[in-house]
Amino acid sequence: MTFDEIKQRLKHYTVGIAGAGGLGSNVAMHLTRVGIGKLIVADFDVVQESNLNRQFYFRHQLGAKKVEALKTNLLAINPELNIVIHSIKLDALSIREIFNDVDIMVEAFDRAEMKEVIAEVFQTEYPNIPLVMGNGMAGWGKSNEMRVNRFGNLYICGDGVSEIADELPPLSPRVGICAAMQANVVLELLLGSK
Repeated sequence: MTFDEIKQRLKHYTVGIAGAGGLGSNVAMHLTRVGIGKLIVADFDVVQESNLNRQFYFRHQLGAKKVEALKTNLLAINPELNIVIHSIKLDALSIREIFNDVDIMVEAFDRAEMKEVIAEVFQTEYPNIPLVMGNGMAGWGKSNEMRVNRFGNLYICGDGVSEIADELPPLSPRVGICAAMQANVVLELLLGSK
């Protein structure tokens, strides 16, 4: 399949992204670069200086709402992208309302309890929609320990153990690897294995 054929196929799909931080902003960037048709992105936060080490934002965007800054950055890559943004703190109800019609859902939350909420929503109410999650990307090194595990409609990317802590912060390389893995799973599900 040529790149033009890939873009022609991908333009018909909608991917939801819950969270626009290190995982979500980079997954969105990867999918935009390959020609995804529509993204629905939700996040309540603003761009902070501490985000710049791993998120797809720039210094001049400090203080801007992440979803608005991300939309600007993605449209600079592909002006034909259909991107719908929601500046909202997600909960189970808003997840159902915002993401009920996506082809694939990407989880990009920081907090474990929100990961549990979205997993429960998609396993019980949308079992036919794949949910691509990230878990275990803190620190540095050990790239080969990162992998994709599947459990029904859940695809979990990362090493599954590297929890974020003061002495094990989220850094661009491993966060980027995990985000690229998530985007790659989305492509595999939409385009099939090669």
